Amino acid sequence: MSEPRVPGARGGEVSLPCGESVAVAELDMGVREFDCDCGARHAVVMDVHPPSRFVPESLVAILRETIDSTDGEEFDTMHLMGVVLEEFPEKIVSEDVSEDSSVGYALLWIADFDARRLHEIVVELVVELMEHAVSHADDAATESEFEEQMHAFDVEEFVDRYRRERDFEHETDTPA
Repeated sequence: MSEPRVPGARGGEVSLPCGESVAVAELDMGVREFDCDCGARHAVVMDVHPPSRFVPESLVAILRETIDSTDGEEFDTMHLMGVVLEEFPEKIVSEDVSEDSSVGYALLWIADFDARRLHEIVVELVVELMEHAVSHADDAATESEFEEQMHAFDVEEFVDRYRRERDFEHETDTPA
């Protein structure tokens, strides 16, 4: 006999890329990663996390000004994670949990890698987006200068410094 379900009640689970699963109720809005039964740490991103979790607000503002999203919405975390999901479809799961009114978020992404590695990937992909945008500029000197700067850009160092400034060990970190 099936158990009755109450709409919007807690209880859903998300199947992870590693084959394990996690209860949605275990993932509150402050969670950035968790230790899985498979032995790995998995990064967690929610639609309520701002894009400044990964890059400074000033860069988010530039991305919002220059990127026209296909859905007409302002560039945000959903778009960032869409780019990551496109690059790593087997390493990211996304889940619409909007029916679960008890969790406080609607979209959830869980990666097969930890939060730091996800952060590096997001930054690398943002740099690629910027390089692509600059390549369409009519100014060859600007394009050349930008490419030079990007070749000197150290993603790992940026992520280290940004994570130190953001203080990711606490749930109350603030944008840089």
